[in-house]
Amino acid sequence: MTHDQETAAVVDVLGEPFLAETIELPDDDEGPVVATLVTRRAERPNGRAVLHVHGFADYFFQAEYAAWWCDRGYDFYALDLRKYGRSLLPHQTPNYVVDLAEHHAEIDEAWRRITERDGHRQVVASAHSTGGLTLPLWAHDRQPAELVGMVLNSPWLDLQGSAFLRTIGTVALKQLGQRQPRRAIPRTVNGLYGSSLHRDHGGEWDFDLTWKPLESFTVYAGWLRAVRNGHARLQAGLDVACPVLVLSSGASRWPTVMGEDVHGNDIVLDVAHIRRWATAIGTHVTYVAVPGARHDVVLSRPEPRERVYAELERWHTAYVGS
Repeated sequence: MTHDQETAAVVDVLGEPFLAETIELPDDDEGPVVATLVTRRAERPNGRAVLHVHGFADYFFQAEYAAWWCDRGYDFYALDLRKYGRSLLPHQTPNYVVDLAEHHAEIDEAWRRITERDGHRQVVASAHSTGGLTLPLWAHDRQPAELVGMVLNSPWLDLQGSAFLRTIGTVALKQLGQRQPRRAIPRTVNGLYGSSLHRDHGGEWDFDLTWKPLESFTVYAGWLRAVRNGHARLQAGLDVACPVLVLSSGASRWPTVMGEDVHGNDIVLDVAHIRRWATAIGTHVTYVAVPGARHDVVLSRPEPRERVYAELERWHTAYVGS
């Protein structure tokens, strides 16, 4: 797709003032591929922008987070990666890639539109969960001159579970992922996390359950191999030169029934791993654990969510906002 063939932006599923535009990408082995760039413009722009990338079995719907940045003069952009959310096409395997670098193409084009087309010379990168692995890898590889800060919300920096699973088990997993990439990996998803969020199931938020199902999507060996390769690259040390803020819950719990543990902890990832590997992202990393926060910290209950935004404000003022 040439730049003069860009599709016009339309009102997004979130409604005004959010707009969405399609990014056409080269076909893969399943056929046509697209990504989607969602935009909300600041009423009093300061010339800066944010680019946000979601996690696994997820898409952008965190309108309050976008509003926080827009209130500070940033134009806010969110990218639904290929095979996720707005970008998921009927013929595609949801969320499936065999190399996280496959997402470089849509991040590259989103960055071009933000910087070259729309003229933003300073951009903060933002990501959640698996996006918090994908985006630092991209930034390390690309070293974009416009990148002035990075906010990672519970980034997935290591595989949760036993040390055996993270070592010998990973070797076996990578072999399986190479030989049988479409092999489904058995796992139990109790749906508690999604239920804790969605307003129809006791939560506060509204999101599309076909794009973010309560019981997640199937995980395939080829995709998990790609993630473990990404973990290895990050843990060896990345060179993300800008100031980085890493936010997480204060603790992880693994509940099996709905209760306070579900609402006040990360029940998806191991916070200890986030704390351990955060400084592998770059040379200027601030890590903050927020007691009572959920896995997606900006979807926490009101009190910890207020603390999340206070920590974000403090970091932004100190390192990016001047």
